[in-house]
Amino acid sequence: MTRPTKVGISTDQAPPPRGAYSQAVVVGDLVYTAGFGPVDPVTRQIVGDDVAEQTRRTLRNVAAALKTAGADLQDVVKVTAHLADIDNDWDGFDTAYREFFDEPRPARTTAGSNLGGILVEIDVVAVRGCGLRP
Repeated sequence: MTRPTKVGISTDQAPPPRGAYSQAVVVGDLVYTAGFGPVDPVTRQIVGDDVAEQTRRTLRNVAAALKTAGADLQDVVKVTAHLADIDNDWDGFDTAYREFFDEPRPARTTAGSNLGGILVEIDVVAVRGCGLRP
């Protein structure tokens, strides 16, 4: 049996990794992204003063990595989101998040985490082509 090939994905449309990892990895039709935060890919500065703005920038970064991998947000089947202040930022995060995903929305885990100065970090799993509409 042939093993599927693992391909690392890199784009300048999303912030570069801060360590030894890929922005995304593709195996067959599956796309796994790294955790992205609200960093502008050009200036490398944090974007947004509130969780809604930071969520929008973060999801644009995720979308850029997915696009390079041949997928988009409608192909996402699983989201893992980390919030620095889950008690106070849940509503703002969830409101912004809904702007990016149509029904059926992906399965999602949202956890509180120490994020070192940002309010949100998101990674996803996508299946290329599953979000295609007839």
